[in-house]
Amino acid sequence: MNPQLQNLTLQTRRHFLQQSQLGLGAIALSALMGNSASAAKPESSIDSVINPLAPKAAPFPAKAKRVIYLHLTGSPPHLDLFDYKPELVKHTDEPCPDSFLKGKRFAFTSGVPKLLGTPRKFTQCGQGGVWLSDAIPNMHGIADEMCVIKSMFTEQFNHAPAELLLYTGSARSGRPSLGSWVTYGLGSENENLPGFVVLISSGVQPNGGKNSYGSGFLPSVFQGVQCRSKGDPVLYVTDPPGMDRAMRRESLDALRDLNELQSQELGNPETLTRIAQYELAYRMQTAVPEVMDISKETKATLDSYGATPGGSSFANNCLLARRLVEQGVRYVQLFDWGWDFHATGADTDIKGGLTNKCATMDKPVAALIKDLKQRGLLEDTLIICGGEFGRTPFREGRTSGGALLGRDHYPDCFSMWMAGGGVKGGYSHGESDEFGFSVAKDKVHIHDLQATILHLLGFDHTRLTTRFQGRDYRLTDVHGNVVKQILV
Repeated sequence: MNPQLQNLTLQTRRHFLQQSQLGLGAIALSALMGNSASAAKPESSIDSVINPLAPKAAPFPAKAKRVIYLHLTGSPPHLDLFDYKPELVKHTDEPCPDSFLKGKRFAFTSGVPKLLGTPRKFTQCGQGGVWLSDAIPNMHGIADEMCVIKSMFTEQFNHAPAELLLYTGSARSGRPSLGSWVTYGLGSENENLPGFVVLISSGVQPNGGKNSYGSGFLPSVFQGVQCRSKGDPVLYVTDPPGMDRAMRRESLDALRDLNELQSQELGNPETLTRIAQYELAYRMQTAVPEVMDISKETKATLDSYGATPGGSSFANNCLLARRLVEQGVRYVQLFDWGWDFHATGADTDIKGGLTNKCATMDKPVAALIKDLKQRGLLEDTLIICGGEFGRTPFREGRTSGGALLGRDHYPDCFSMWMAGGGVKGGYSHGESDEFGFSVAKDKVHIHDLQATILHLLGFDHTRLTTRFQGRDYRLTDVHGNVVKQILV
């Protein structure tokens, strides 16, 4: 018997009346509106028990069916990549005006820092005239696919809380991540692969740890599954020595029977998640190695990304992202460490250090966009790229006396970009002031970005909710507005 139905049979009339004072009204309202107030349900409730990741229809028309999120961990210096400030260049090395510093706190800078205009050369690219720097030459060729948002802002200026706010809607640990909300609402289009896959390059976990791709208080089947581009794609998914596939099937059948007994007795939804995850892991044994084997790509494709079979790199992960969404994975998250440009070493200097770091990102990202477009996938695949906050328009305090140029953390104004999936290409949204200290036009908060992503996937962000500890939670907390100006 379905444990949910079994639990309902134990409810008395008193339980029903106590718990449905607002529920009856909600039922009536939902019927009048003709739409569910929560995530779209699978066509069969049996499907949700057997496979919680069964594909679901979005409640509203959607431009995007899937997401690839490219997170540049540490936050790139946007003033040296996307937001050209010629006035700031004119005033380089001058003391920062007090009006820009009053009442502000910075991670590593105190006193009166010196303004720092970019040493990079900027060019207007494509028919839309998007400003891009010489640090990312390959992206000049995809400028007309890019929607650059120059008016982002957040409240957090340290890495971990800023990253958690970006991905979970809260600066504290414990909330479901963006990818978990997406798979909770839409499921996945391939039952043999996880709905939410995480790929990590540069050898470092994201600043928010696994909370940045965790499921929080959603069932754990919706959490991100970290896959590796080198070695076994997923740890512990292969059969141990001495166990063949037939024996693995027998052991899983026995575990399933035991878990079903526990589910019938206790009705805990996590037991159903456990059953589903064991079955998914069994199917993944053949499906994951197949999709993760980039050696099957043509030499021309590998060269365009700069990918190397058997290696581990951001380039490999960009190519893997395309292969995964091509096979029906709903949400692919890439984390690439090394974008914290304080100039504490030559590798984090905004001159040579930025050139070298961008060389690992620029080519594969441009190739990913072109590859998706050539395969007819870009139109309904949403690409998002950026960090957790911005960088200061002045020199970082600790390194201000050296030859290397670096920038401190900055939450008040920064840039991100999107492509495909229903956003305008060749378009720049919002503006920062002439020095890049604050948003001058069309502010976009982190919650606005989240609301817009969910909108493109067919959700009203205020109605994609789950109940936990007596209240309804959503990704955008109690905030967020869709940025309609960037939509096609």
